[in-house]
Amino acid sequence: MKANGSESNVRPAAVAGLFYPEASSDLRAAVKAHLAGPRPTFPMPKALIVPHAGYIYSGAVAGKAYASLKSGAGSLRRVVLLGPSHRTWFRGLAIPSVRAFQTPLGEVSLEQAALGDLRGLPEVVVSDEPHALEHSLEVQLPFIQQLAPKAAIVPIVAGQALPSEVDAVLNVLWDGDETLIVVSSDLSHYNSYATAQTCDAATAQAILDCREDLKSHQACGCVVINGLARAVRKRGLHPELMDLRNSGDTAGDKQRVVGYGAFGFYNA
Repeated sequence: MKANGSESNVRPAAVAGLFYPEASSDLRAAVKAHLAGPRPTFPMPKALIVPHAGYIYSGAVAGKAYASLKSGAGSLRRVVLLGPSHRTWFRGLAIPSVRAFQTPLGEVSLEQAALGDLRGLPEVVVSDEPHALEHSLEVQLPFIQQLAPKAAIVPIVAGQALPSEVDAVLNVLWDGDETLIVVSSDLSHYNSYATAQTCDAATAQAILDCREDLKSHQACGCVVINGLARAVRKRGLHPELMDLRNSGDTAGDKQRVVGYGAFGFYNA
């Protein structure tokens, strides 16, 4: 285990006003709007894959995933958040040293006991640097604050890691119905609309097949998706696709698009 962190007790919001609204009233309204669409008719999921682009691009797809929690969200006491590192290269999986993450909706507490359990794993490092500017976890927080205000979070940013290493972390954190696992990832990047549809359909099928061989051109969060695939396959969970779109369907042009998918994983 390596330590490399700041002395701050709270990680401030890094992408408010960029990826989502900065004013709390506007942010609440945006989250509510993204949750307002038709809800998937699946039971309460154990795990979700959710996109992490700006809300105007992927918020509706993220909302579809979170809306599937329905009334069960209120019973959640812990949300394990795993996402890729976009700015910092490192080996392993990084947890922060702070006590809370902040958004315009307030602070979200970190579950210190779970973080303490992770510190004993060889693949886990304690470092605030990968978390400081990372958006992949931060954009999930307003949805969690809105739906599961009593839940603490366990934020994990993945660098270079094997599926077995991600699975080892999930083994420690899996627990029962009070724990939700959220894996944050977009799909293909900057293809034409038609190419993205083909690529993302193939990636979605690989996720539904619980394959562990996704590459970065298929999903920026391939490291954490591959690890989740191993974990859910071992436990016999079955996946469902809730939504599959790209930025050409939401708020962007169709020349260079980014793909987004919402997936749920359910106990048999």
